[in-house]
Amino acid sequence: MKKNISEKTLQDLEFATVLEQVSEFCISELGRNAVSNIAPYGDTEELFFELQLVNEYLASFQNENRIPNHGFDNITESIKRLNIENSYLEPEAFLKIASVTETVNEQKKFLKKFKEYYPSLFNLSEEIEFTTFVSDAIGKIITSYGEIADNASPTLKQIRKDINSVRGKISGSFSKALGSSLANGYLDDIKETIIDNQRVLAVLAMHRRKVKGSLLGSSKSGNIVYIAPQATLSFSRELQNLLYEEKQEVIKILRALAEEIRPFTPLLEEYISFLIHLDLVAAKAKYAQAINGLLPKITKEKKIYFRDAYHPILWRKNNEQGIDTISQTLALNEKQQIIVISGPNAGGKSITLKTIGLLQVMLQSGILIPVHERSETTLFSTILTDIGDNQSIENQLSTYSYRLKNMRYFLRKCNDRTLFLIDEFGTGSDPELGGALAEIFLEEFYKQKSFGIITTHYANLKVLANELENVTNANMQFNERTLEPMYKLFIGQAGSSFTFEVAQKNGIPYSLINRAKKRVESEKVRLDKTISKLQKERNRLQKTSDTLEKQKSKEQEHLESLQEKELKIREKLEGFQELYDNNQRMLSLGRRLNELLNKYFQTNNKKELSTNFFKWVAAEKTKYTKRNPPKKKTKTEKVKEKEIAEKQKEAIKKVEQEVLQKVVKVREEKKQEAKKIAKAKAEYIFKTGDRVRLVDGNAVGTIDKIEKKNAFINYGLFTTKTSIEKLELVQRAK
Repeated sequence: MKKNISEKTLQDLEFATVLEQVSEFCISELGRNAVSNIAPYGDTEELFFELQLVNEYLASFQNENRIPNHGFDNITESIKRLNIENSYLEPEAFLKIASVTETVNEQKKFLKKFKEYYPSLFNLSEEIEFTTFVSDAIGKIITSYGEIADNASPTLKQIRKDINSVRGKISGSFSKALGSSLANGYLDDIKETIIDNQRVLAVLAMHRRKVKGSLLGSSKSGNIVYIAPQATLSFSRELQNLLYEEKQEVIKILRALAEEIRPFTPLLEEYISFLIHLDLVAAKAKYAQAINGLLPKITKEKKIYFRDAYHPILWRKNNEQGIDTISQTLALNEKQQIIVISGPNAGGKSITLKTIGLLQVMLQSGILIPVHERSETTLFSTILTDIGDNQSIENQLSTYSYRLKNMRYFLRKCNDRTLFLIDEFGTGSDPELGGALAEIFLEEFYKQKSFGIITTHYANLKVLANELENVTNANMQFNERTLEPMYKLFIGQAGSSFTFEVAQKNGIPYSLINRAKKRVESEKVRLDKTISKLQKERNRLQKTSDTLEKQKSKEQEHLESLQEKELKIREKLEGFQELYDNNQRMLSLGRRLNELLNKYFQTNNKKELSTNFFKWVAAEKTKYTKRNPPKKKTKTEKVKEKEIAEKQKEAIKKVEQEVLQKVVKVREEKKQEAKKIAKAKAEYIFKTGDRVRLVDGNAVGTIDKIEKKNAFINYGLFTTKTSIEKLELVQRAK
């Protein structure tokens, strides 16, 4: 299917508005940007795959296996920076990259688990590689709080240890200076404060020369001066040097991390593309849920059958305002190739035209549409539209000139895989001359076997539609009493424009309308009057038909209800009969048993009782066998049973052999694993601080000290001494 749907067609059908509504459901900015680029697919396989993706995602709303959250951060700029040699990223950027990889991996694992539910989504996820290398590499260096871990490098660990040591010295020296100054009465009531991220003494101005240190500022009133004690200054300088060294070491670590994951930038780009596509699919599915959209049957047969179709933009707008939207049902096929819709202005002709065109474009762009589930359609290589007044001031073209250029384009592009939609066909020129030219155009479209819908007020086009075999007239229904449009399409008959009736409804004086009628050719008035009468008659017949249909439906429901009641009564009667028969049988058996017992009580003859009882049981068994004769198996059935039994035995043997092989394999793997663990344990050198337990014990303790081959284990309440050979590592010392 070669795509040949122009931007003008998309503009005429307000496709951009649909895309705006779809973008509202995206969870990322990249997804919203991608929605604006949605266009009809040129490749049929790609289109079917996209529709299946959206349909599967929509189905996920109805079952318990909901697709996990796939929100993600925009890491495109970070990927660009990573591609630059010797560059590095901030820790937050690395964490976003790790989050993206984890999100993709989670989706892949989920879709693999539920690939039977979501086969297309699974196939989409299988196109990208599963790896935890990137997230693991980042996780080793950067904590979940966005800080560089102490053990990211031995140098960083030592620097931070030194920093903590110096800070402790600063705190100790400051506390000493604070106590001394406080004892001498040199400090204000606030005692201390913070300036430039360091603690300073709040010294009364009169005592400023008595406190040794560096003056860093004063209060607004000048009564207090802020002095950093001399004892802390040298430590502060040392701290600043260490902080600088820490910063340089962090940059070095981040550069090394960037170098480590730089080869994975193409994969990260694939991850982002996958998540954008998933966001796009999810937005389409959520939009479909909002408009009651579904995937109709797409057939190779050339036909359109949209049942109970809604214009999605109009439906959402009316829904917000609490207004009911009337659905349309329309069919185009080999026997109904072109439909000519006529009727009064503001009767819904244009919206019907746009509904069919927009739904077809949406479907061919991978978006589900609001139609009945039994709707079906084919795919068109070309969709042509001429809707609205296209007068061009820029190009100095009148409406009619523009339309003639458009018709020339139509005639060049039309073929048997074309859907054309023309609003107000033939207007813009002299009615007779323009109508004659419109007839010729319509005949050409008909010869090309193109499918199409046109709206018109021209009587000659209505007549031509009646004459051509596979062209059908249709009209938008109009209530002749209230002079209100009914917005319902009726196929099979041309419609009156109700020109004078609509004018009367809009307040035009009746005298002026009569004068206008006299100026119109009598034949034209008669034709329009005849069409109007036919339409009124059809409306009355339609109402009668609807009433009869309702009565028939009620009668059918009543009949079904009676049949259901009759079936229930019959089932109850059969149950009662069966119960009665069982009770009679039990009474008969009870009487016979009672007779045997009475005879035994009189004669006290056990042998006679036993003989009579078994005779009676044998007789009852014979009766039962006659009522329920056992089914005799034919030789063929016996042979088949024997064959099935043998096959089952062979299958069981085969499974047993496979299981035994697997058990042997698993045992061997466990032995190898046990050897590896034993070797690792034997090679491990225990250190102070390791958490351990005895090989044959459960209690866990900490190694306080090690002397030769013995270790002292602290269990909290007590300490014990044991051989290192008897110990098992639980957790290494931090």
